[in-house]
Amino acid sequence: MTKVIFMGTPAFSVPILEGLLENGYEVLAVVTQPDRPVGRKKILTPPPVKEAAVKHNLEVLQPEKISGSKEMERVISLEADIIVTAAFGQFLPEKLLQAPKHGAVNVHASLLPKYRGGAPVHYSIINGDEKTGVTIMEMIKKMDAGDIIRQEALPIETTDDVGSMFDKLSVLGRDLLLATLPEYLAGKITPQKQDESLVTFSPNITREEEAIDWEKSATAIANQVRGMHPWPVAYTMFEDKRWKLYQVSVKEGQTTAKPGTIISVDKKELTVACGQGTILSIDCLQPAGKGKLSAAEFLNGTGKNLEIGNQVK
Repeated sequence: MTKVIFMGTPAFSVPILEGLLENGYEVLAVVTQPDRPVGRKKILTPPPVKEAAVKHNLEVLQPEKISGSKEMERVISLEADIIVTAAFGQFLPEKLLQAPKHGAVNVHASLLPKYRGGAPVHYSIINGDEKTGVTIMEMIKKMDAGDIIRQEALPIETTDDVGSMFDKLSVLGRDLLLATLPEYLAGKITPQKQDESLVTFSPNITREEEAIDWEKSATAIANQVRGMHPWPVAYTMFEDKRWKLYQVSVKEGQTTAKPGTIISVDKKELTVACGQGTILSIDCLQPAGKGKLSAAEFLNGTGKNLEIGNQVK
């Protein structure tokens, strides 16, 4: 039985961990990020992978920083055959990468070398890509730069957002890993080096990037909203108050109104002028201090005094 150390943190990692368990791999321990405060009440919450590991009575290690920690020495002492990581969220030191007999492999949610970094799914949607995918790669000390063992593509539908794509990619990643590991462990796969001339990066989303720029086209803004849903969530400002935008749609037709101008308000629909004369419908939003509302709920309540010609920024 192949002995595995699993390292992962968010919900994306859970199907991959459970796939290993269900297919006869012996998971010696699970390494994940420490519990973090979540929500307005700052309730200390375990990462999804920890919850899954506890359910399966696995040993859980949660170092704030794995490099040089006692948890790293514990992992090394377990003498695993291989480390499998999936969105763990920390760099692994060379000493740890070289400890297992077969090193470490990573399940990365992109078609490397495109989108190395922490937010590949977000950027694939924000940039309007037609496809993304999963890469199984050997881990080295440089971020997401290891040799590619295998990868598989997946289309991005116009209705997909970050949440739905992570759901799809976690299943694809699980299946691709399980199909690949036996051949890889048997030495039947020769990993391929990444083409450095094609490398792009996907750093974590900044607060500034969450703001809507109404000078962009309606399609670009719709991609931004989908690419930030359900987190971190794009926003716009109205009279110095923040509206979080959860769902929008591109409207047919053209307008001569200045970008950011509200051009239609009725009991069901709120539309805004965008760059290049395009039009966007705001379908679901959260005004400051309120819950998430459909356009109709908003326009019949908090937003009932909105007028054509008002500006969002």
